[in-house]
Amino acid sequence: MKERYELLSIFKSFFIEIKNQFGRTIKILRSDNAKEYFSLAFSSFLSSQGILHQSTCPHTPEQNGIAERKNRHLIETTRSLMLNTNVHVHHWGDAVLTACFLINRMPSSSLNNKIPHSAIFPNDTLYHVSPRVFGCMCFVHNVSLGLDKVSAKAIKCVFLGYSRLQKGYKCYSPSTKRYYMSADVTFFEDTPFFPSSMEGRSSTQQMFPLPTCDPLIIPDSVPQNQNPNNIVPPPLITYQCRTQSRTPNTNDPRDSDPSASDPQTMDPSSSSPSTDSDDNWPIALRKGIRSTRNPYPIYNFVSYHNLSPTYFSFVSSLSSTKVPNNIHEALGHSGWRQAMVDEMKALEHNGTWDLVPPPPDKKPVGCRWIYTVKVGPTGKIDRLKARLVANGYTQVYGQDYCDTFSPVAKTSTVRILLAMAAIRHWPLYQLDIKNAFLHGDLEEEIYMEQPPGFVAQGESGLVCKLRRSLYGLKQSPRAWFGKFRKIWIETL
Repeated sequence: MKERYELLSIFKSFFIEIKNQFGRTIKILRSDNAKEYFSLAFSSFLSSQGILHQSTCPHTPEQNGIAERKNRHLIETTRSLMLNTNVHVHHWGDAVLTACFLINRMPSSSLNNKIPHSAIFPNDTLYHVSPRVFGCMCFVHNVSLGLDKVSAKAIKCVFLGYSRLQKGYKCYSPSTKRYYMSADVTFFEDTPFFPSSMEGRSSTQQMFPLPTCDPLIIPDSVPQNQNPNNIVPPPLITYQCRTQSRTPNTNDPRDSDPSASDPQTMDPSSSSPSTDSDDNWPIALRKGIRSTRNPYPIYNFVSYHNLSPTYFSFVSSLSSTKVPNNIHEALGHSGWRQAMVDEMKALEHNGTWDLVPPPPDKKPVGCRWIYTVKVGPTGKIDRLKARLVANGYTQVYGQDYCDTFSPVAKTSTVRILLAMAAIRHWPLYQLDIKNAFLHGDLEEEIYMEQPPGFVAQGESGLVCKLRRSLYGLKQSPRAWFGKFRKIWIETL
């Protein structure tokens, strides 16, 4: 509300929204003694709607304690948001709306730690878009027409909140003086849009300046008293931060050596000012130091030396068995070659296909071999598995397949059955159907190329007319479920 005379129109909109959205009506309105609440038009509207207007006594805001306490909550949250990222005062309206948005999505002690938004809208999600740091730097994708190839594809903005009626972010560009509602936004949450001024720094910041991250230096050699296996590798994605001051490091020989600080012997390339703002860099350079949103990179914690001896031997056995990348490597190993022979025998035993001449109006789908290492319950290698997989991505909808949906048991259903079995002491059996998809019957007419390395002698021009489903086909799960359901119903 920019002017006080806008109160009547805003209250009318609020009154209608409450009535339409929640089916409730306002019975009593309590306010202070501001003049806009006692205007003739506002009083007439309250009388026409049957709303009682209660007002506090002069200079006694405690009589309207609920509203005053909520105003204090909003102002304190707004102040924290603005001071955290140095947002200008003229953006206080957006900060209040963002504070209200966040407060409505946090547990409230007055509601028994329930979330206000969930209490009013139980079936609605809390966040339609991921929450971001208020006041951070962001870049909105520029979709304006008439841009040439060398024009900027993004607009530098400050993040000022969320859209109420759209699934997007509310961003403001000081250069264009426009608000942008967009879901295609790149955020730099570690970089405030408005830089902090030196005059406004607190005594705590002056006494304990923020750390300065120098460019990452990887040593050429490992110290002799340090085990190279215990060194944690650096993260793959790093970011750098810069401040005006630098805390001296007593362990750094550059700080202890007087010659290192001599301005005459100092390298000119290392004496560049550290107060350069990242805002003046090109976008392409800034992208190289964007922060990662993965706070727990797994490569900082994984090490073979922390494994138990038994598990270490198991991992070593897996590492010693090389999985072939192609059929030429597999044919050179007796174990993988025998695995492919066993797979071909299973396919022939099930009558998976018939060799026929290729039809002129059908394009056969390709196939390839997939190799995996099967491990037993004791951790030892059980067998080498080779599986023939069809290239289902080459199938054409309406010609090679139609329906692909296959129902899957829900986790809750499985838990209920396990709970009933535990209560009633039912025996449980776990079955592993070997080559399950090979038992499904195909309804469509599908042709496939002969398996690589197993082309029939003298029949290189023939193709496989599939009679049963095969791994990789889009309809294989549905065909297997149909066969399983049919047999199960006949058995019952």
